[in-house]
Amino acid sequence: MTPRILILCGALLLALGVAAGAFGAHGLRRVLSPDLLETWRTAAHYQLIHGLGLLLVAALWSSLAPTPATWAGGLMLAGVLIFSGSLYVLALTGIRVLGAVTPIGGLLMIASWLCLAWGAWRGGA
Repeated sequence: MTPRILILCGALLLALGVAAGAFGAHGLRRVLSPDLLETWRTAAHYQLIHGLGLLLVAALWSSLAPTPATWAGGLMLAGVLIFSGSLYVLALTGIRVLGAVTPIGGLLMIASWLCLAWGAWRGGA
């Protein structure tokens, strides 16, 4: 994971997060039940936060120890894909068993922030 890849992934997550939020607000409002629409909103919300998180890791890269910085970016990306991805699919399909996968993504996102703290503690080269 390099700062350039983190910026690319963060920017794409942000663009898609805005699109997903707009799609949920305008395209799915009449299609999904209120609880599934809230699930969609949660997915978009966390995607946007962690898209910014990827940009933050990239911006702080030179101040971070390289190994934890790499882990922070990779875990954050994996976490948002699993967390938000499972919620998007759950909202569109109603398959509730996907909710069992969502916490794994949440744990990965938590771990990514802890790796960012670890990287800051150890400091950059």
